[in-house]
Amino acid sequence: EEIKSIIYLFDLNMAIFLERNLFLHFCLFLLFVTSIEASDPFNSSCFPPDFIFGTGSSAYQYEGTSYGDGKGPSIWDTFTHKHPDRIINDSNGDVAIDFYHRYKGDIKLMKSQGFNSFKFSISWSRILPYGKLSKGVNKEGIAFYNNLINELLANEIQPLVSLFHWDLPQALEQDYQGFLSPQIVDDFGDYAELCFKEFGDRIKDWITINEPYSYALFGYVTGSYAPGRCSAFTNNSMCGVGNAATEPYIVGHHMLLAHAKAVNLYRDIYKASLKGKIGISLISNWFVPNSTKKQDIYSAERALDFMFGCQYYLP
Repeated sequence: EEIKSIIYLFDLNMAIFLERNLFLHFCLFLLFVTSIEASDPFNSSCFPPDFIFGTGSSAYQYEGTSYGDGKGPSIWDTFTHKHPDRIINDSNGDVAIDFYHRYKGDIKLMKSQGFNSFKFSISWSRILPYGKLSKGVNKEGIAFYNNLINELLANEIQPLVSLFHWDLPQALEQDYQGFLSPQIVDDFGDYAELCFKEFGDRIKDWITINEPYSYALFGYVTGSYAPGRCSAFTNNSMCGVGNAATEPYIVGHHMLLAHAKAVNLYRDIYKASLKGKIGISLISNWFVPNSTKKQDIYSAERALDFMFGCQYYLP
C-alpha cells in the first residue's frame, strides 16, 4: 500500500510511514510563507488531489501547561529546569506557545493557509501522569486531546499523531531509567493501547516514536537533550552520569521493541475496525561517496545503512 507524502512546512519534518512491505518515499519541497495571515491559501493545483499539506508540532515544544490540569512532569521538564544552560536563552516548555489554551486560534491559522493535515504528539505524562496505566489516567489530559482532534476535524484538517516525541514521564525515568530498561516496553504498550482506545476512532495515521536515532544520540551520547546522559570522552563539561559507548544502543533496542509492541497491538486488535495505519518516523543524514572508487561508494552505503537502515529501519 502506497503511503501518501506529508509535508510539514514550519519545521520541515518529514514523517515516513512503514506499512507491511518496507517502503520509503522521500518528497521534500521548500515553500516560502510570506505571511501567516495571507488571504490566499497555498496554490496546490500542480499537486495530486490527495497530496497532503500540513504543519507539525511536538507536545513539549508547543503545549505549555507543563504542571497544570493533572499533568505529570516529563524528563524535559526536569532537564530544562536542572540544566537551563543547555537550552538557548535558558528556555523551557512551561508555557511554550501556550497551545494548550490557544489551539483553536492556531487551527484557524492552519485552515487559512490551506493546510489539510496537522502532526502533533501526545504528551505521555499528560494522560498518564506517572507513566503507568495502573497508576491512573488523567481525564483532563484525555479531554484536551479529544477537543483538539475534534476541532481539527471540524476544520477539515486530518490529525497525524506521534505517541512519543522524547518527553518520557519523569516517573518512569526515576523508577527504572526509562528506555534503558526493558520494563519500558510493556508500559509503552499500555500507553499506546490507551491512545488507540480513546482516539483511534478519529486518528487514521499513527507514529509510534519520533526519530529514535536523535533521542538515543542526543540524550545518551552528547547529553544535550533529556535525560542528559553521556560520557566524559564525549562532553567533559556536561557529563555526570551515563555511558555513551553502550547506552544509546540499549535505548535504541528498547525503543524498537516498544515500537513493535505498539504496532502489533494496533494491527492485531484495532486495525480491522479502526482502519488506520501505523509506523515510525525516522531521520538520517545523507552520505555521498567522495569519489567513484569502489571503497568510497561502499563507505557511503555503509554509513547510510548504519544510520538509517540496519540500526532503526530493520528492527
